Amino acid sequence: MNILFINSISADKFGGGEKWMTKAARGLMDNGHKVWIASKKNAEILKRAEQRGVPTEVIGIYTDFSPVKTRQVTRFLKSRQIDVMVCNLNKDVRVAGLGARLAGDTVVIARHGVQLIGNEWKHKITLTNLTDGLVTNTKSIKETYESFGWFPENHIRVIYNGIEDKSAVTAHDFSGDYPGKKVLLAAGRLSGQKGFEYLIDAAALMRQKRDDFVVLIAGKGREEAALKQRIAVNNLKEVVHLLGFREDTESLTKGADLFVLSSLYEGMPNVVMEAMAVGKAVVATDVNGVRELMLDGESGLIVPPKDSAALAEAILKVLDDPRTLEKMGQTGLAHVRSHFTIPGMVQKLEAFFREKIDEKRAQRKTA
Repeated sequence: MNILFINSISADKFGGGEKWMTKAARGLMDNGHKVWIASKKNAEILKRAEQRGVPTEVIGIYTDFSPVKTRQVTRFLKSRQIDVMVCNLNKDVRVAGLGARLAGDTVVIARHGVQLIGNEWKHKITLTNLTDGLVTNTKSIKETYESFGWFPENHIRVIYNGIEDKSAVTAHDFSGDYPGKKVLLAAGRLSGQKGFEYLIDAAALMRQKRDDFVVLIAGKGREEAALKQRIAVNNLKEVVHLLGFREDTESLTKGADLFVLSSLYEGMPNVVMEAMAVGKAVVATDVNGVRELMLDGESGLIVPPKDSAALAEAILKVLDDPRTLEKMGQTGLAHVRSHFTIPGMVQKLEAFFREKIDEKRAQRKTA
């Protein structure tokens, strides 16, 4: 198959959806398919794709309607004889999906790692006319979308994210950085979605009982100043540390005592999967795919979102129990290796793509 992934995310962003796209593209290439990733000029996703050896194309989609970009997509699809195009954002579907319809033969798949649509007429018109299928990575999103009642049968497929084997990751040694301290690690964009303010407030509650821990948050984003202020107001400058963007988050995670997810909403949280893949126990908020990824009480603990007291209580419950932490970490590692591999993910993508290609060909014969 010839496959195009198109992603119009902001050029400087590289989150879970972009990680998935580069992994899927590389995996499909390894299975013998021709694959391209298209995005805006100088986009981070294009740089990461090239590092993985995935061919790239500059197609910058900035609005929901652009005849110029639609024509550009149509030309690319025809010239490369693209069988399947996978779209990331709604504007990708509207602009590039229209280009695929003009090209004629290309199957269009939308991919949603978080819920990007509601039960609204504009989404119904776009997704029922400009896509042939939709991939999501959680059953909860699939169930929500199907409840709208306007997707055709078998339009939506749940395909879990895959992750590489992380057994070679070396644990960061925190003993020199924070001697005598338990280390809690969190990671992600510094945005409201990630709920880091609740983690800071949880640290304040924990600080009332003990002073032998630190909370490290790896990431950058627009909420940095607000989070720094919250840290200062709670007198936690020696307890909560914003590390900025880090390339070594896997090493940091493996070296920490516990990984914490405080998000308000997610799709299938990659940071939790990455923590489990290095054998780390997790305390996570109960958002979308978390219960499909984690085994509550076995690979970690799940707490309500926006509840700093529950977050603090769960952390304190396991923090001083190294045997439980080790057991949870190993249970999570085994679960990821069984259900969330890249070869498994790629195999399911291939099957879905071929199914949709066959459906399209059948429809053309009967038209």
